[in-house]
Amino acid sequence: MEAETQKLDILAIAAHPDDVELSCAGTLMVHVQMGHRVGIVDLTAGELGTRGTPEIRAAEARKATEIMGIEVRENAGLPDGFFQNEREHQLRLIPFIRYFQPDIVLTNAERDRHPDHGRAAQLVEDSCFLSGLRKIETHWKGRPQQAWRPKHVWHFIQDEDLEPDFIVDISAVMDKKIEAIKAFHSQFLASPDDPLQTYISTPAFFEHIVQRAQMWGYRIGAQYGEGFTSRKPLGVGHLKAFV
Repeated sequence: MEAETQKLDILAIAAHPDDVELSCAGTLMVHVQMGHRVGIVDLTAGELGTRGTPEIRAAEARKATEIMGIEVRENAGLPDGFFQNEREHQLRLIPFIRYFQPDIVLTNAERDRHPDHGRAAQLVEDSCFLSGLRKIETHWKGRPQQAWRPKHVWHFIQDEDLEPDFIVDISAVMDKKIEAIKAFHSQFLASPDDPLQTYISTPAFFEHIVQRAQMWGYRIGAQYGEGFTSRKPLGVGHLKAFV
């Protein structure tokens, strides 16, 4: 029988397969290398994407997960483009939070070009809070769950150039991050004459991802970085905790 929980240190919850790879793959890999248990939950299958199919995206996500060395990846099965921050979809997400019991949740940008991203950010924030209310009953594989509330919910930065509240040094794993992004070959780096060329499939978009990582790295004295925002003030136990 499956265990009641699969405790993780960090859980990334993102609207679409490839959101994690583009935005926080480096941070996840840094923590995997430190020995932390890390997982991913994709809210949707990305079925509305112009290029590829849900089946192709699922196969690409499996390959990227293997490249990153991530322990587990699940899909919540919410409707791409149409999920909402309301009771039905909160109750679809809360069981994953309670099953994985993450201390830290990383999720979509608070506002962004794609409307799914900002909506996912609020859905995850609210679901993490509601997950801690014991009078909300949920089940995993037919077994009742205990309440669980993550200690922190932080937002990665996506298309819009938001100012990060903190930056993680990903210099040691940048090559792997690029490899994980390229696992989504149906989405990125299309040929110039491809009739289904999209905003994210151009070489310029891919170059922007790399250049932004260089910019954030420069700001903290590293080669590459990933930026995050926090809705709450951040505290440290001692000043040497800063890079």
